[in-house]
Amino acid sequence: MLNFFLLGRLEAHSPFGRFAVRGGIQGTLLQVLLASEGRIVPAESLVGELWGESPPDGVANALHAHISRLRKKIGALEPHRTSSRLVGNPFGYQLLVAEGELDATVFVSEVRRAQESLPRDPRRASEVLRAALLMWRGPVFGGDVHGVLCQAAAVRYEEYRIHALELFFESELALGNHTHILGELREAHAANPLRERFCEQLMLALYRSGRQAEALATYRQMWSRLANDLGIEPSPVLRRTELAILGHDPDLDYRESRAADLSYAI
Repeated sequence: MLNFFLLGRLEAHSPFGRFAVRGGIQGTLLQVLLASEGRIVPAESLVGELWGESPPDGVANALHAHISRLRKKIGALEPHRTSSRLVGNPFGYQLLVAEGELDATVFVSEVRRAQESLPRDPRRASEVLRAALLMWRGPVFGGDVHGVLCQAAAVRYEEYRIHALELFFESELALGNHTHILGELREAHAANPLRERFCEQLMLALYRSGRQAEALATYRQMWSRLANDLGIEPSPVLRRTELAILGHDPDLDYRESRAADLSYAI
Protein backbone atom coordinates (compact mmCIF):
# COMPACT_ATOMS: atom_id res chain seq x y z
CA MET A 1 0.00 0.00 0.00
CA LEU A 2 1.22 3.48 -0.89
CA ASN A 3 0.34 6.39 1.39
CA PHE A 4 0.54 10.07 0.60
CA PHE A 5 0.93 12.75 3.26
CA LEU A 6 0.22 16.44 2.80
CA LEU A 7 -0.83 17.47 6.33
CA GLY A 8 2.74 18.52 6.95
CA ARG A 9 5.75 17.94 4.74
CA LEU A 10 4.76 16.44 1.40
CA GLU A 11 5.74 12.75 1.45
CA ALA A 12 4.90 9.33 0.02
CA HIS A 13 5.58 6.07 1.86
CA SER A 14 5.36 2.38 1.00
CA PRO A 15 7.00 -0.81 2.32
CA PHE A 16 9.57 -0.35 -0.47
CA GLY A 17 10.67 3.15 0.49
CA ARG A 18 9.65 6.75 0.78
CA PHE A 19 10.35 10.11 -0.72
CA ALA A 20 9.80 13.66 0.42
CA VAL A 21 9.34 16.39 -2.16
CA ARG A 22 10.84 19.74 -1.29
CA GLY A 23 9.63 22.47 -3.58
CA GLY A 24 10.38 22.84 -7.26
CA ILE A 25 8.22 21.82 -10.19
CA GLN A 26 8.03 18.19 -9.07
CA GLY A 27 6.77 19.28 -5.67
CA THR A 28 4.13 21.57 -7.14
CA LEU A 29 3.05 18.87 -9.59
CA LEU A 30 2.53 16.35 -6.80
CA GLN A 31 0.77 18.99 -4.70
CA VAL A 32 -1.86 19.79 -7.30
CA LEU A 33 -2.45 16.14 -8.20
CA LEU A 34 -2.98 15.19 -4.55
CA ALA A 35 -5.08 18.28 -3.83
CA SER A 36 -7.41 17.11 -6.60
CA GLU A 37 -8.01 13.90 -4.58
CA GLY A 38 -8.00 11.50 -7.52
CA ARG A 39 -9.87 13.74 -9.95
CA ILE A 40 -8.57 14.54 -13.43
CA VAL A 41 -6.61 17.80 -13.61
CA PRO A 42 -6.73 19.48 -17.04
CA ALA A 43 -3.33 19.97 -18.65
CA GLU A 44 -3.87 23.73 -18.88
CA SER A 45 -4.54 23.86 -15.13
CA LEU A 46 -1.28 22.01 -14.46
CA VAL A 47 0.59 24.41 -16.72
CA GLY A 48 -0.87 27.35 -14.81
CA GLU A 49 0.09 25.82 -11.45
CA LEU A 50 3.63 24.98 -12.56
CA TRP A 51 4.62 28.05 -14.57
CA GLY A 52 1.94 30.67 -13.99
CA GLU A 53 1.69 33.19 -16.81
CA SER A 54 5.20 32.44 -18.13
CA PRO A 55 5.17 28.90 -19.53
CA PRO A 56 8.31 27.76 -21.37
CA ASP A 57 8.52 27.12 -25.08
CA GLY A 58 7.30 23.64 -25.85
CA VAL A 59 5.29 23.58 -22.63
CA ALA A 60 3.43 20.39 -23.58
CA ASN A 61 6.70 18.47 -23.86
CA ALA A 62 7.99 20.05 -20.64
CA LEU A 63 4.85 19.00 -18.78
CA HIS A 64 5.07 15.47 -20.17
CA ALA A 65 8.71 15.23 -19.05
CA HIS A 66 7.84 16.23 -15.50
CA ILE A 67 4.91 13.82 -15.44
CA SER A 68 7.24 11.01 -16.56
CA ARG A 69 9.78 11.80 -13.82
CA LEU A 70 7.10 11.85 -11.13
CA ARG A 71 5.58 8.64 -12.50
CA LYS A 72 8.96 6.90 -12.14
CA LYS A 73 9.40 8.13 -8.55
CA ILE A 74 5.97 6.90 -7.55
CA GLY A 75 6.40 3.66 -9.47
CA ALA A 76 9.61 2.88 -7.58
CA LEU A 77 7.58 2.74 -4.38
CA GLU A 78 5.28 0.09 -5.86
CA PRO A 79 7.52 -2.21 -7.91
CA HIS A 80 4.89 -4.95 -8.12
CA ARG A 81 2.09 -2.71 -9.41
CA THR A 82 1.23 -3.59 -13.00
CA SER A 83 -0.12 -0.17 -14.03
CA SER A 84 0.90 3.36 -13.19
CA ARG A 85 -1.03 5.46 -10.71
CA LEU A 86 -0.26 8.58 -12.68
CA VAL A 87 -2.28 8.34 -15.85
CA GLY A 88 -2.95 10.67 -18.73
CA ASN A 89 -5.92 10.97 -21.02
CA PRO A 90 -7.23 13.51 -23.56
CA PHE A 91 -8.62 15.64 -20.71
CA GLY A 92 -5.52 15.86 -18.51
CA TYR A 93 -3.73 13.86 -15.84
CA GLN A 94 -4.92 11.92 -12.84
CA LEU A 95 -3.16 10.45 -9.80
CA LEU A 96 -5.13 7.42 -8.69
CA VAL A 97 -5.50 7.41 -4.91
CA ALA A 98 -7.55 4.73 -3.19
CA GLU A 99 -9.60 5.22 -0.03
CA GLY A 100 -7.34 5.53 3.01
CA GLU A 101 -4.19 6.36 1.03
CA LEU A 102 -4.26 10.16 1.40
CA ASP A 103 -4.04 11.56 4.92
CA ALA A 104 -6.11 14.66 4.09
CA THR A 105 -9.13 12.72 2.86
CA VAL A 106 -8.92 10.36 5.83
CA PHE A 107 -8.83 13.38 8.14
CA VAL A 108 -11.87 15.01 6.54
CA SER A 109 -13.79 11.73 6.68
CA GLU A 110 -13.01 11.30 10.38
CA VAL A 111 -14.09 14.87 11.17
CA ARG A 112 -17.42 14.31 9.44
CA ARG A 113 -17.90 11.01 11.26
CA ALA A 114 -17.20 12.66 14.60
CA GLN A 115 -19.61 15.51 13.86
CA GLU A 116 -22.40 13.02 13.16
CA SER A 117 -21.77 11.09 16.38
CA LEU A 118 -21.20 14.07 18.69
CA PRO A 119 -24.79 14.74 19.81
CA ARG A 120 -25.40 11.12 20.84
CA ASP A 121 -21.88 10.02 21.83
CA PRO A 122 -19.54 12.91 22.72
CA ARG A 123 -16.96 10.56 24.23
CA ARG A 124 -16.55 8.66 20.98
CA ALA A 125 -16.50 11.92 19.02
CA SER A 126 -13.74 13.26 21.26
CA GLU A 127 -11.64 10.13 20.74
CA VAL A 128 -12.05 10.24 16.98
CA LEU A 129 -11.23 13.94 16.78
CA ARG A 130 -8.18 13.66 19.03
CA ALA A 131 -6.78 10.89 16.82
CA ALA A 132 -7.61 12.82 13.65
CA LEU A 133 -5.91 16.00 14.85
CA LEU A 134 -2.76 14.01 15.60
CA MET A 135 -2.52 13.31 11.86
CA TRP A 136 -1.35 16.89 11.36
CA ARG A 137 2.46 17.04 11.29
CA GLY A 138 2.64 20.71 10.36
CA PRO A 139 1.19 23.19 7.81
CA VAL A 140 -0.36 21.77 4.65
CA PHE A 141 2.37 20.85 2.14
CA GLY A 142 4.90 21.83 4.80
CA GLY A 143 3.92 25.47 4.32
CA ASP A 144 5.52 25.54 0.84
CA VAL A 145 2.40 26.04 -1.28
CA HIS A 146 2.45 27.03 -4.95
CA GLY A 147 -0.32 27.75 -7.42
CA VAL A 148 -3.92 28.85 -7.03
CA LEU A 149 -5.35 25.32 -6.81
CA CYS A 150 -2.85 24.26 -4.17
CA GLN A 151 -3.41 27.40 -2.14
CA ALA A 152 -7.17 26.84 -2.23
CA ALA A 153 -6.69 23.25 -1.08
CA ALA A 154 -4.41 24.35 1.77
CA VAL A 155 -7.04 26.83 2.96
CA ARG A 156 -9.75 24.17 2.72
CA TYR A 157 -7.84 21.61 4.78
CA GLU A 158 -6.84 24.22 7.36
CA GLU A 159 -10.50 25.19 7.74
CA TYR A 160 -11.31 21.55 8.43
CA ARG A 161 -8.57 21.48 11.06
CA ILE A 162 -10.06 24.51 12.81
CA HIS A 163 -13.52 22.97 12.57
CA ALA A 164 -12.18 19.74 14.07
CA LEU A 165 -10.77 21.70 17.01
CA GLU A 166 -14.13 23.38 17.58
CA LEU A 167 -15.86 20.00 17.54
CA PHE A 168 -13.26 18.51 19.87
CA PHE A 169 -13.70 21.28 22.43
CA GLU A 170 -17.48 20.95 22.12
CA SER A 171 -17.29 17.23 22.83
CA GLU A 172 -15.03 17.81 25.84
CA LEU A 173 -17.37 20.47 27.20
CA ALA A 174 -20.27 18.05 26.75
CA LEU A 175 -18.31 15.53 28.84
CA GLY A 176 -17.65 18.03 31.63
CA ASN A 177 -13.91 18.25 30.91
CA HIS A 178 -13.85 22.06 30.93
CA THR A 179 -10.85 22.37 33.25
CA HIS A 180 -8.79 19.85 31.26
CA ILE A 181 -9.05 21.73 27.97
CA LEU A 182 -8.43 25.26 29.25
CA GLY A 183 -4.81 25.29 28.07
CA GLU A 184 -5.62 24.00 24.60
CA LEU A 185 -8.58 26.37 24.33
CA ARG A 186 -6.40 29.33 25.22
CA GLU A 187 -3.90 28.32 22.54
CA ALA A 188 -6.60 27.91 19.90
CA HIS A 189 -8.17 31.26 20.79
CA ALA A 190 -4.80 33.02 20.72
CA ALA A 191 -3.94 31.50 17.34
CA ASN A 192 -7.36 32.44 15.92
CA PRO A 193 -8.22 35.67 17.75
CA LEU A 194 -11.17 36.57 15.50
CA ARG A 195 -12.76 33.11 15.63
CA GLU A 196 -15.79 33.67 17.85
CA ARG A 197 -16.50 30.00 18.45
CA PHE A 198 -13.21 29.53 20.30
CA CYS A 199 -13.94 32.64 22.36
CA GLU A 200 -17.39 31.36 23.30
CA GLN A 201 -16.01 27.94 24.24
CA LEU A 202 -13.21 29.48 26.32
CA MET A 203 -15.68 31.73 28.13
CA LEU A 204 -17.86 28.74 28.98
CA ALA A 205 -14.90 26.63 30.14
CA LEU A 206 -13.66 29.47 32.35
CA TYR A 207 -17.11 30.09 33.82
CA ARG A 208 -17.63 26.42 34.63
CA SER A 209 -14.18 26.38 36.25
CA GLY A 210 -15.26 29.14 38.65
CA ARG A 211 -13.41 31.92 36.82
CA GLN A 212 -16.21 34.29 35.89
CA ALA A 213 -14.02 37.41 35.87
CA GLU A 214 -11.63 35.83 33.35
CA ALA A 215 -14.56 34.71 31.20
CA LEU A 216 -15.90 38.26 31.05
CA ALA A 217 -12.42 39.67 30.40
CA THR A 218 -12.09 37.25 27.48
CA TYR A 219 -15.33 38.63 26.04
CA ARG A 220 -14.17 42.24 26.42
CA GLN A 221 -10.91 41.47 24.66
CA MET A 222 -12.81 39.82 21.81
CA TRP A 223 -15.17 42.79 21.56
CA SER A 224 -12.17 45.13 21.31
CA ARG A 225 -10.49 43.02 18.59
CA LEU A 226 -13.63 42.83 16.48
CA ALA A 227 -14.27 46.54 16.80
CA ASN A 228 -10.69 47.60 16.06
CA ASP A 229 -9.80 45.04 13.37
CA LEU A 230 -13.11 44.55 11.55
CA GLY A 231 -15.32 47.40 12.71
CA ILE A 232 -18.05 45.03 13.87
CA GLU A 233 -19.63 43.92 17.12
CA PRO A 234 -19.65 40.40 18.55
CA SER A 235 -22.29 38.04 17.20
CA PRO A 236 -25.62 37.66 19.02
CA VAL A 237 -24.49 34.22 20.23
CA LEU A 238 -21.39 35.66 21.88
CA ARG A 239 -23.34 38.53 23.41
CA ARG A 240 -25.91 36.11 24.81
CA THR A 241 -23.09 34.08 26.35
CA GLU A 242 -21.77 37.19 28.10
CA LEU A 243 -25.23 38.07 29.45
CA ALA A 244 -25.74 34.48 30.60
CA ILE A 245 -22.45 34.58 32.51
CA LEU A 246 -23.35 37.92 34.09
CA GLY A 247 -26.68 36.47 35.16
CA HIS A 248 -25.31 33.09 36.32
CA ASP A 249 -27.70 31.39 33.94
CA PRO A 250 -28.11 27.76 35.09
CA ASP A 251 -28.20 26.68 31.44
CA LEU A 252 -24.46 27.32 31.35
CA ASP A 253 -23.75 24.78 34.07
CA TYR A 254 -22.49 21.35 33.08
CA ARG A 255 -25.17 18.70 32.82
CA GLU A 256 -24.37 15.17 31.83
CA SER A 257 -27.47 14.98 29.70
CA ARG A 258 -26.62 18.13 27.73
CA ALA A 259 -26.48 17.47 23.97
CA ALA A 260 -24.06 19.36 21.76
CA ASP A 261 -25.76 21.78 19.42
CA LEU A 262 -23.64 21.50 16.30
CA SER A 263 -25.98 21.82 13.37
CA TYR A 264 -23.50 24.01 11.50
CA ALA A 265 -20.97 22.53 9.10
CA ILE A 266 -18.37 23.70 6.63
